[in-house]
Amino acid sequence: MILMDEKKEVNDTTKPLRDGGKLTVSQDAGKIGDIVGIAKDPTPDQKKKENVFTTYELNANGLSVSVVVADIGSFVPEYRISVAGLGEATRVLLMSFRQEMLNLVPIDPNRISDREYNKEMNQKYIRASSLVIDKYLPQTPPDKKVMLTSYIINMMLGLGDIEIPLADDNLEEVVINSSKEPIWVYHKTYGWCKTNITLRDETTIYNAAEQIGRKVGRQITNLSPLMDAELSDGSRVNATLFPVSQNGNTITIRKFSKNPWTMTRLISGGSISKEMAALIWICVQNEISLILSGGTASGKTSFLNSISMFMPPNHRIISVEETRELSLPSFLHWVPMLTRQPNPEGKGQITLYDLMINALRQRPDVILVGEVRTKPDALTLFEAIHTGHAVYGTIHADNAQDTIIRLVNPPIDIPKLMLGAIGGVVSLFRHRRKGIRRVLEFGEVLKSGDINLLYRWNMRNDSFVQISEMTKLSETISLYGGYTRSELIDEIKERASVLDWMVKNKVFELNTAGFVAAQYYNKRDKVLELVNSGVPYSEEAINRL
Repeated sequence: MILMDEKKEVNDTTKPLRDGGKLTVSQDAGKIGDIVGIAKDPTPDQKKKENVFTTYELNANGLSVSVVVADIGSFVPEYRISVAGLGEATRVLLMSFRQEMLNLVPIDPNRISDREYNKEMNQKYIRASSLVIDKYLPQTPPDKKVMLTSYIINMMLGLGDIEIPLADDNLEEVVINSSKEPIWVYHKTYGWCKTNITLRDETTIYNAAEQIGRKVGRQITNLSPLMDAELSDGSRVNATLFPVSQNGNTITIRKFSKNPWTMTRLISGGSISKEMAALIWICVQNEISLILSGGTASGKTSFLNSISMFMPPNHRIISVEETRELSLPSFLHWVPMLTRQPNPEGKGQITLYDLMINALRQRPDVILVGEVRTKPDALTLFEAIHTGHAVYGTIHADNAQDTIIRLVNPPIDIPKLMLGAIGGVVSLFRHRRKGIRRVLEFGEVLKSGDINLLYRWNMRNDSFVQISEMTKLSETISLYGGYTRSELIDEIKERASVLDWMVKNKVFELNTAGFVAAQYYNKRDKVLELVNSGVPYSEEAINRL
């Protein structure tokens, strides 16, 4: 790795190490932000020209990192990180420990995908790091020793400096386009930002991609220059090699959310109205299938995850995905399943279609489908619906009408009359300029296969407007739930009040929000009494029901 705006010769204090001598932490090692690959903080004159949006501290696997997001007068903000106490000379010194560390704690490549093995290796490297630091840096203070150990662990078992943005929960994407430009990140609040981190060369990017793939049994080579994989925390990874990607090797990491989306969080953020959410709650309870559509990064999978809080605990749920993104409440009866790519000989592939067929043999009540892309996927989805299963899946389409058009035309090409098996379509929208995500449309699917829009987002005042009355959906809910039309309207209002109470009390955590919904199924009157009395939420109050 090299500095973006300053190249600096390594201090000669590293020479005694190669001669077998001992080295103490030099003055150079204590400079803030002077880490190879990470540019220094701006000068006072530069700071005058920038507009700081936010600053916060970050713990990157033991490293204490300062983050600044600022407008530096460019087209995009800068995401700037600095690490206190880790200078250029110190970092080069730590890099020179690599071979000695491998001699002390060799890595078994055949077990690299084993999570328990990785935990064991982590503890071994902590102990080995302490020995090596004591050997070469005997006067290192305890707090600095912890920091150096953390950096060594990130270097040996992680992805080096890439681990820093990966540890930031405020980021959705971490993108490496080549070694010729800095790493990019997508911030949840400020959108795309250019970082002050750059990688040394294309080999560094390739090694990182190869390391990611090896842990999950995937390969990326000149013969197979495209790779889809995932990190141990579930984050999705795509990698490409030059010359397929003309500017250089690339890695795109879509981070797995540590705080999965719930419907209450979406309501709080203005992504959906509580009335729409209440209607979806009724659909889920009565096992009415829904299709979630939208463009790339519009929030389809997040919305699919959010409706899981409404699923009754006595239902068996099977999810099928290409990469692990869903995270359901822990008390649900849930079996997650993932596809598998073929090995280098072209054998062993497990497709989404294979998983959907297999899921039907596991006696599910609910099937969650990561994404419908092909005709076999769609046919299996509708077969699942027709055989008495509730199915919730995602598909790429810009709006509710386009969802129908995409389903009935090639390459999916489903007979239009089959679409009547779906209860409704929820269309998601990401407004890139405003940096928001909204439910664009919610419509019911008629028996003819046409869409009847019920709700639509009004961009002018950021509100949701009901534009027509339910017909087929209300009939289906009445058939399965036994409601009259007036009772259904009252039911929507009642559940909207429960959701409103949860939002006001900040019940956003997945297990907590799901538990309240589960208690509503079992002890409805007591939950409503709690809601109507205005008693603040507490675990004790819910557990006493």
